[in-house]
Amino acid sequence: MKKKSIYIASLLLALMAGCTKDFDQINTDPTKASAANWDPNYFLPNVQNSYINLGYGSMLYQAPAMQVLASTFTYYGNGDKYINTQNSTSYQGTLFNTTYGIGTVLVELQSLAQGKDQYANLSNIGRIMQVMNIGRGTDVYGDLPYSEAFQVKTTGNASPKYDTQQSIYTSLLTELDAAVTALDAAKAKPSGDLFYAGDIAKWKKFGYSLMLRTAMRLTKVDPATAQKYAEKAAAGGVFASNDDNALEIADANNATSGIYSVYQVADDFRELRFSKTFIDALKTTGDPRLSAIAEVPQTGLANNKLQTLVGNNAAAAQVGLPNGYDLNGGATDVRKSAGYPGPTGTGDDVAPLGNYSRPRISVYLKKAGTLMVLTYAETELLLAEAKVRGWNVPGTAAGHYQNGVIAAITSLAQLDASAAVSTEAATAFAAAHPLDVTSTEASLKAINTQYWLETGSTFNFIETWLNWRRSGYPQLTPVNYPGNVTNGQIPRRMIYLSTESLTNPTNYKDAVSRLTGGDLLTSRVWWDK
Repeated sequence: MKKKSIYIASLLLALMAGCTKDFDQINTDPTKASAANWDPNYFLPNVQNSYINLGYGSMLYQAPAMQVLASTFTYYGNGDKYINTQNSTSYQGTLFNTTYGIGTVLVELQSLAQGKDQYANLSNIGRIMQVMNIGRGTDVYGDLPYSEAFQVKTTGNASPKYDTQQSIYTSLLTELDAAVTALDAAKAKPSGDLFYAGDIAKWKKFGYSLMLRTAMRLTKVDPATAQKYAEKAAAGGVFASNDDNALEIADANNATSGIYSVYQVADDFRELRFSKTFIDALKTTGDPRLSAIAEVPQTGLANNKLQTLVGNNAAAAQVGLPNGYDLNGGATDVRKSAGYPGPTGTGDDVAPLGNYSRPRISVYLKKAGTLMVLTYAETELLLAEAKVRGWNVPGTAAGHYQNGVIAAITSLAQLDASAAVSTEAATAFAAAHPLDVTSTEASLKAINTQYWLETGSTFNFIETWLNWRRSGYPQLTPVNYPGNVTNGQIPRRMIYLSTESLTNPTNYKDAVSRLTGGDLLTSRVWWDK
């Protein structure tokens, strides 16, 4: 397919160019890579890192749009205020490029592993990763090239059709079921696996947990299919503790922790704050996560800028920055808003946002950051919802909910030891705040609000956004900043990669024609009802 692959795919092709069928075997340099001697295991860590290491791809839009973070900084107006700022189009299409970059490498992995028993588990893990990759892509954009994707090398098709999201989901669930079933602990483990170091039992749990999450996307549009695969996942064996969490610990030496690298940029560090919506949700219930993840900088502008100076993480001191404000001096200047806590510092050392809570530097400002992919807490909360819906999964809704809350709180220790909350404290909090069972809707609200808190505090912002679109919870109040491009609506999808209208115009236009309203941030994908 015409989509650009990430650099590792290009490297493979370049290396393979060194050996061609026109050379006799005796003239072939055995030190050169070829399809015959290239180990497909090399691809796995690259696609894993590319999948979760999104940087601005999830920070500019999803983080502030979901009112986890907030900023007066113009650059974050994309998600904070739904306005187009610099490079808006580029960032709207970035997940499109990421999806097909990862997908291209996974296709190469499958090709090299095909028919080789020593790579059987690697091949099936690659299939699972592709389901997760394409699944996220279609969740972000809607209809996508799928059945004809990645065929330019084999068929020459550089203009693949866009499959409907409904057909993509049908295929993804079938493929995931087959791949998880085919995993075999008696066969060779993959090497270089950043998530589980080749542990096939954990990959089985991952596959079934991913199946549960994928199925739950369909609760509004196809509840029968959602129930079928949620029950299959629960029966197959999903995550059982935080030890099963799929995560990547980034390489500090190579600065690969993209989402935290964003926070290391001087402007972003100075300007990004936790949203008032998010802080208030934690503060109102006395949630122990508050002091684990948030801090108020020390007094003054110089101290606000200093990335090595820890702040005050006392729960009582935390104040969230409301979304939709600026520092431009007009009516939308946060300094004129109700509840403005005032600046810190004096004279030339004034910090206008100095009293607002920021992400703790010990937890989030680190090159060797932990990037969460899929967690036990998310899985337990989804099982709680499945049970609320009356589906045949083990346990009780209240039990799964309690497990999910405890796991979400205690898993913060995996981000950094300074964020650790004891099991006793987490259990006490969960016991004091059980699932609201007064009605189905009350239970769904509680469950998905906790999902928002969990994915928000682990900076898994794409998933925060996707589940909010699916569930409608928490009930966020959109901002209506002057000049916004959504008529005061929170974005519900990203706009296709801008070059698609030029490089694949017929199929692009066909896909856009199926979107109510067209290729807009406010259009809804098939499952988003």
